[in-house]
Amino acid sequence: MSKETCFEISPFQQIISSCTGSFLTSILVTPLDVVKTRLQAQQKEFMKNKCFLYCNGLMDHVCFCLKNGNKIFCQIDRRPIFLRAFTSKQCSYHSYINVKNLTEQEIQNLWHQRPNHFNGTLDAMIKITRNEGITSLWSGLPPTLVMAVPATVMYFTIYDQLVFRLRNRYSSTGNTRNLDYFIPSIAGGSARLVAATVISPLEMIRTKMQSQRLSYKEIGVAVNQLIKSQGILGLWTGLSVTLLRDVPFSCFYWFSYENLKRLFKMDQYNFGFSFISGAISGALAATLTLPFDVVKTHRQIELGQHEILRGERSSKKTFDIMTKIYQERGFRGLFVGIVPRLVKVAPACALMISTYEAGKYFFRNYNLLKHQNRDN
Repeated sequence: MSKETCFEISPFQQIISSCTGSFLTSILVTPLDVVKTRLQAQQKEFMKNKCFLYCNGLMDHVCFCLKNGNKIFCQIDRRPIFLRAFTSKQCSYHSYINVKNLTEQEIQNLWHQRPNHFNGTLDAMIKITRNEGITSLWSGLPPTLVMAVPATVMYFTIYDQLVFRLRNRYSSTGNTRNLDYFIPSIAGGSARLVAATVISPLEMIRTKMQSQRLSYKEIGVAVNQLIKSQGILGLWTGLSVTLLRDVPFSCFYWFSYENLKRLFKMDQYNFGFSFISGAISGALAATLTLPFDVVKTHRQIELGQHEILRGERSSKKTFDIMTKIYQERGFRGLFVGIVPRLVKVAPACALMISTYEAGKYFFRNYNLLKHQNRDN
């Protein structure tokens, strides 16, 4: 963001800009992250009531597997979803094979023989489209957008406000050259912290409604019981796993993006530069925070098991989880899914920031023209 005041456009115009960016981003990114999640999730045994996680580029979404007698399926939004390991047809409520007499080794062998075992990003996209239909690439998008768009609007608005205020506050000292490099990181991390904290209770309620099929009346009872048993802070269960990756990511991203603009002296808006800078910054931040992304996925999966399926939870410590992953899979285990994540994050960041900046640029010029016409 340039040093132009963010008050040159109205809050409503800022909301329109961020809404447009978040909608386009979600449409583009959801298929890419469905692939990323399935590549990561197939490393886990989801035979034993496991939960899985995916994101549409704007926020996380929990998918949970259920056992119904001898049939195993995963569902989201009250219907079977993409993690269908034991069907050779397009999935339906009755197309799962009986696994009662299969040993764990036989199940593992069957897993690798089925088309739902993927060997890479392109392979996954082809098989998902061919076996499950192209709409499976956008599974769970509508309900996620209900909260993803407001969260994104809040995040970008807070970021703009913080950058503006911090730069104004320290500009009077006359020694802001070095500090100005880090203001984007401070503002980005703080904005993500606030937005995630505000949205977290709504995300927990949404997850409970989808996982337990609760009505609005029933969810009210469930929330009251949660507050009675865990206190008001129970509404923020799982917030730490969200902040674990998103706050560092925001710090790295905004530091890179704003300083690229400074380096190339881009004081005026340029769509191409914003797009390329957004992609580079997103890719860099995604790479640096990928181990946190892997840990976050593991922790939120365990949280989902505990909240939805009453499964056991292992160590909550980030370092312990990283150590376990390293011992089981080596250093590469901490960077699993790096290619699909970069394929997702880079265009998502590029599209989001360039669309958002384009919206602000449009409304800024619109307001200026309107003001000039009024004076004339």
